[in-house]
Amino acid sequence: MTKPAVYLETSVVGYATSRPSRDLVVAARQQITREWFALRAQRYELFVSQLVASEASGGDEEAARERTGFLHGIPRLGITDPAGELAAKLVESGAVPRNAAEDALHIAVAAVHGVDYLLTWNCKHIANATMRQAIERVCRNANYEAPVICTPEELMNDEQD
Repeated sequence: MTKPAVYLETSVVGYATSRPSRDLVVAARQQITREWFALRAQRYELFVSQLVASEASGGDEEAARERTGFLHGIPRLGITDPAGELAAKLVESGAVPRNAAEDALHIAVAAVHGVDYLLTWNCKHIANATMRQAIERVCRNANYEAPVICTPEELMNDEQD
């Protein structure tokens, strides 16, 4: 039996590697993310894209080094022409706002490569209940199955221990 595939969006990498925050919501997300990697990640095939690698390498030099080190050894899915075309459709349809075109590309890469889950803490443009149906509809109309878009907390609760 093959393991389900998970695309790690950049926000998850950030929460997994950043210094503990004093903000309670951020600190909780950091803890949940770290627990997910400690307790659940081995149940999945993990993937990122060059977009994740590029985003992770930006910002504070030390933090970028932590994020890029974290990504070492995780296979990268290609940003193919079909992924670019699907991302454009997600934006053109309004399923993802124009100012979040990179978020549309994360979704498209995962969908085109047949990934089961897209793991993210980006609840504004990706893991957003009001946008989910539109994202799924655009993917379906383009003959792709949208990944299940979820947070590490949602994928943590995949079974009772």
